[in-house]
Amino acid sequence: MDQRAHVIENAIQQAIRRGDFDDLPGAGKPLPGLTGTHDPDWWIRRKIEREQLTGLGPPALTLRTEHAEFDATLDRLGSERAVRDHVAEFNRRVVDARRQLQGGPPVVTPTRDADEEVARWTERRNARLRAAESARRAEAEALAALGRRERRRLRLRLRKGR
Repeated sequence: MDQRAHVIENAIQQAIRRGDFDDLPGAGKPLPGLTGTHDPDWWIRRKIEREQLTGLGPPALTLRTEHAEFDATLDRLGSERAVRDHVAEFNRRVVDARRQLQGGPPVVTPTRDADEEVARWTERRNARLRAAESARRAEAEALAALGRRERRRLRLRLRKGR
């Protein structure tokens, strides 16, 4: 047994010297699940994250994921009415999940205030619109600063797809 351990240790040391263990996935990152708090559903959460599954798992976990991505989801909506409807549907599902007695992890996801979410959505949308307008203005100013010949060359390049 001692001889086997020595052979294995030598093989590991040689592999380290050759660099066989360099650039492994997760190198330099903490081991998952060693956060100091015990989560009995760690295995399902890790599976869902690794496989990038959506809509699966206990409601407590799916609602936590939705809660984390809530702003991005709202930003894809096009109207205040759609935002209010989404917030109402999310809140309904949170309340329903809290009422269920089927076991699983507790639902700790908070409900959202529709007026507050609409205000935040409007603020983010206006900021995106201002940034787009600023970029358009900067592009127009850059084009205006070019001479006639440079503008013509630029147009030809854009038509050719360069």
